[in-house]
Amino acid sequence: MNSIQIAGVFLLETAWVWTDVTGVFALPSEFILQTDRRSHLAALVGIVALAVLGGSLHVKKRLSRAKSETGSHTDQQPVKTDRELVCSLIRDNGGRMKQSAIVDSVDWSKAKVSRLLSELEKDGQVTKLRLGRENLVCIRGHEPQLSRSSDSSTSSEMKRTD
Repeated sequence: MNSIQIAGVFLLETAWVWTDVTGVFALPSEFILQTDRRSHLAALVGIVALAVLGGSLHVKKRLSRAKSETGSHTDQQPVKTDRELVCSLIRDNGGRMKQSAIVDSVDWSKAKVSRLLSELEKDGQVTKLRLGRENLVCIRGHEPQLSRSSDSSTSSEMKRTD
């Protein structure tokens, strides 16, 4: 089987010319390129249609992404600080809550909850009452009756923690 090694192919005026080791060959360009204007027009229409379709899909995707982003922001509640979150948690539970229940309700360490509650108590927003080995945390005005009395004979189990 003979193999032909082509050295170069080029268009010379109206003919395609190629060379190999045996010589130079020429073929009129009409045999290689069939120039039909209708096929060019059909190809152009197809390219334009694909461009329009691709563009419309891109715009639709961007609009749906923008709509989902704005929709998610309006559905969410405003971001609360840790202090606001603890206060609203206590309010939602009737104004009183054990410190251990607060720790269980949030994803924070016991130390962080204790620190936050101490800050809230210092600011006068909550009261911490000692109940045996636990703390009862109350929003101001929701303390049990025994702890609000000015009488010094309050129960030894219900003392304010400092």
